[in-house]
Amino acid sequence: MRELRSSAFWRAVLAEFLGSLLYALLGLGASLRWAPGPPSVVGSALAFGLAQTTLVQALGHVSGGHVNPAITLAFLMASQLSLPRALGYLLAQVLGMLAGAGVLYGVTPGPVRGTLGLSALHPGVGPGQGTVVELLLTAQFVLCVFASFDDRHDGRPAMAAVPVGFSLALGHLFGVR
Repeated sequence: MRELRSSAFWRAVLAEFLGSLLYALLGLGASLRWAPGPPSVVGSALAFGLAQTTLVQALGHVSGGHVNPAITLAFLMASQLSLPRALGYLLAQVLGMLAGAGVLYGVTPGPVRGTLGLSALHPGVGPGQGTVVELLLTAQFVLCVFASFDDRHDGRPAMAAVPVGFSLALGHLFGVR
C-alpha cells in the first residue's frame, strides 16, 4: 500500500485519465458524420491509431501510456503491473473516456453528434461473431504492445508507439465494418 502514497503513482493515474480523455475525444470526434454520406472508416481508423501513437509517446514515460483497459488487464495478468496500480489505471481510464465523450458531446452540434460514434453490429453479424472478432482484434493489439515494449526486442523501444498505433488502426480497419 506504500505505492498509493507515492506521487509517481498518482501522476501515472492522472496520465491515464488524461490519455483516455484525449483518446475518446479525438477518436470519437473523427468518427462523427460532419458531412453527408457514410463516415470514413479510414479516417476513423487513422484517428484512433494516431491518437494512440501520440498518447503512448507522450505519456509512456509517466504511466506506460496504456490508455486502454485491455492493455492494463494484460499487463496485470502478465505480472507487469501491481493490482493497486491496475485498479487505479482502470478507474482513471473509464472516467477519462466518459469525460472525453462528455466534452465531445458538449462541443458538438446536435445534428452532427448523432450517436457520438457508437458502433453497432452489421445486420449480418451475430453477437457471437462480433465477440469473436473483438477478442481476436484485442489479442492482436495486446500482442503488438507486448512485442513492441519487450526489452529483448532488437528494434528501437523509443519507437514502440508507432507499431502500437498502426496495430490499433489495423484493428479498426478490419473490425469497424
